[in-house]
Amino acid sequence: MSRQFVQTIEQALLPLADAQNALAMSAYMRGKFVYLGLTTPQRRAATKAAIRAWDDDPLTPARALWRKREREYQYVACDLLRHHMHRLGGAALATLAELVQSKSWWDTVDALAPVVGNIVLRERSLAAEMDHWIVEDGFWLRRVAILHQLAWKQDTEERRLFQYCLQCAPEQEFFIRKAIGWALRQYARTAPDAVRRFVDKNRSKLSGLSVREATKHL
Repeated sequence: MSRQFVQTIEQALLPLADAQNALAMSAYMRGKFVYLGLTTPQRRAATKAAIRAWDDDPLTPARALWRKREREYQYVACDLLRHHMHRLGGAALATLAELVQSKSWWDTVDALAPVVGNIVLRERSLAAEMDHWIVEDGFWLRRVAILHQLAWKQDTEERRLFQYCLQCAPEQEFFIRKAIGWALRQYARTAPDAVRRFVDKNRSKLSGLSVREATKHL
């Protein structure tokens, strides 16, 4: 069934391949990945029906798509997981961690972060797993831990968010510094005074990038 799904996706995407656009897309991503050359609207329109029709655990086809060479297949895997994330429970976090750390770059990592966040929001005891991710050697897992509450709004666990930001504040990695600022900026839409106080108190610990991002709309 999973193999059939992947074949359906291949049949939907391959006729739309654009070699010239593929080269431009690869260059934009610093040559890290090979592309078919589909735009996001093209890809989503071509795969929407198959993704919606899938009625089983989405992890197996997602893993199969992740093994495909062209980057669009990983994007379809992310679309599939996001559409069916209500089917996923805590047991899915191990597989999601593997995907985060495989063929890693901001595009797929940031697409998987809300999937992780949705699982943890529904099973709040799983926040303890995020406490493990935030100290992992792989910085992409740390980025997801920082960002997993991004869509939580009033449900955000403020103490944990601020703790993660402080834990990672000394890091030089751009994607961590950016994540700190992004997470704080998003939470500032819900609790601007709390974010303002946090930034003011810890300005000397946070990078300039994190501060600029966090206070962009304050």
